[in-house]
Amino acid sequence: MNRIIETRHLGKHFGKVAAVHDLNLNVAEGEIYAFLGLNGAGKTTSIRMLLGMIKPTTGSAKILQTEIKLGSRHPWADIGYLVEIPYAYPELTVEENLEISRRLHPGTPTEALTRIIEQLGLSEYAQRRAGTLSQGNAQRLGLAKALLHSPRLLLLDEPANGLDPAGIVEIRELLLDLSHNHGVTIFMSSHILAEVSLLADRIGIIHQGHLIQELDKVSLEKNRRKKLVVKTRSAENTLAVLNACGLHATPKPDGYFESVQPYGIEQPEQVAEKLVQAGLPPVHLMVEEENLEDYFLRLIGMEDE
Repeated sequence: MNRIIETRHLGKHFGKVAAVHDLNLNVAEGEIYAFLGLNGAGKTTSIRMLLGMIKPTTGSAKILQTEIKLGSRHPWADIGYLVEIPYAYPELTVEENLEISRRLHPGTPTEALTRIIEQLGLSEYAQRRAGTLSQGNAQRLGLAKALLHSPRLLLLDEPANGLDPAGIVEIRELLLDLSHNHGVTIFMSSHILAEVSLLADRIGIIHQGHLIQELDKVSLEKNRRKKLVVKTRSAENTLAVLNACGLHATPKPDGYFESVQPYGIEQPEQVAEKLVQAGLPPVHLMVEEENLEDYFLRLIGMEDE
């Protein structure tokens, strides 16, 4: 495995507060790695350490096989990044801001400017001053600056911030194309968990500065809880039938019942048949899977009781 990002016992303290503790990451070339956590969990601090913006208190980080140190120049030519609020010179136009970024990366052709403006949907804003852009278009400009020089690695902190639903889909498709067709490695933090489930090859969950779990899509599928959800026209009689089937069912609002027992999940058609035989044809009977948001909240101990 060609490791693009590698950290060993990486940590950061601000006074007595441990923002990040003993972070050990391995991100392979070409994969999309999503870093999930609540606000204040340590996501942005971790990205800032990876970029050499702040000095770790403990441990070390390597990017593209190069150990990161404050003030080091290599390997930034191969890295694009967007951290927190995208910065731009407010009095300069979108095109002028991107031209400055292009000149900071020697060897980036002038045609790249036109390409990235079109790719990020900024054509009609190219001559507009950056300070007048909406939050969504300012975010697009930040992404354009990160992508302009065709980097091998992207470090993106909340890349979908400020984007409308159509913009989120556009950025998702762009990132998938970069990863799958161009071999770009993407390390991203996000709070839009539905997007992460569509994008990420692997997910790392950070909570209170600790990386508490890493998993790929196959592992996520295995770990997600399943439940049988049932509703008929008679809640009282439904519960009796489910109990007779050996299912411990939990009443939910609006006459629904849920069961997490294997029999109901593995053989829902038999449960439906028994309900029909009892004169209670189900108006709703479905095996539902926990989504990424529910899984995340359960893992950090914040699921609804």
